[in-house]
Amino acid sequence: MWFQVTGPADPEHVAAVVAALGRARVRDGSAVVAVDGPSGSGKTTLANAVADALGCPVVHLDELYPGWDGLAAVVPLLVDQVLLPLSRGEDARYRVWDWAHDRWGGERTVAAAPVVVVEGCGASVGAAGGLAAVRVWVEASTDERRRRGLARDGETYRPHWERWAAQERDLFGADGTRERADLVLVTDGAR
Repeated sequence: MWFQVTGPADPEHVAAVVAALGRARVRDGSAVVAVDGPSGSGKTTLANAVADALGCPVVHLDELYPGWDGLAAVVPLLVDQVLLPLSRGEDARYRVWDWAHDRWGGERTVAAAPVVVVEGCGASVGAAGGLAAVRVWVEASTDERRRRGLARDGETYRPHWERWAAQERDLFGADGTRERADLVLVTDGAR
């Protein structure tokens, strides 16, 4: 349900991310491409297409948010369990949130690789952004994002839309995430 892609990524957007990675100063360990932006903007679609183009794994933050009120909590989890190990060339191991039972579930391992894509709201916030080789901000109009989110997740998402959007506004506003991005991509044709 959470990783469902509703349409193909724009090939020009994929090429722009790959080109940005080619220009990036890559440190030791995995080069992380952080794909961030508000819900329904097209992050998962873009991240999966970039990962396909580069032949690399993807970490989906939907697995790390500790519930509907957990957006701010994802950044330290991402840094400690995923980004720091990858920066040392080690495999990342993280607990997966079980949305159906509203609790932590199993564990996932992502092997260290030359490039790893991390996607989700908060992927480049704060310390997470400092550990990324490329920070990509993906956006679309609010109406388009809501339409996509509800088409993707159905009625299960409707009661949480505003609650999650308020967390996004707070987190991204305090962090200046869009302004710190290396690349800003608009996915609905709006400029």
